[in-house]
Amino acid sequence: QVQLVESGGGLVQGGGSLRLSCVVSGLTLRSYVMGWFRQAPGKEREFVAAISWSGSNTRYADSVKGRGTISRDNAKNTVYLQMNSLKPEDTAVYYCAAGRVMATSTPSYTYWGQGTQVTVSS
Repeated sequence: QVQLVESGGGLVQGGGSLRLSCVVSGLTLRSYVMGWFRQAPGKEREFVAAISWSGSNTRYADSVKGRGTISRDNAKNTVYLQMNSLKPEDTAVYYCAAGRVMATSTPSYTYWGQGTQVTVSS
């Protein structure tokens, strides 16, 4: 049974930082591209970042470029998203996902976590 469990969300003041983690079980993490997405109330789920199976390639949404860093530790079956200089518009539920290609679209990812809430106050 594949499980992706996110953690690290919470309430943070604008300008602050958070490090989200996603622990994966039930699949061979090094065989998968990993992505982070987010969904704000009333909005569609949107791409945030993705990382190749080896970690050598990364991709970011324009909205987080320069503020977000995605990384992975295959030995620990964990993927991370470091977010700095947080803004109120970053408020959303953040999801990690596993897929086979470096893509920005949700259908490209097969497995999803339940999400962790990030709230940024102004």
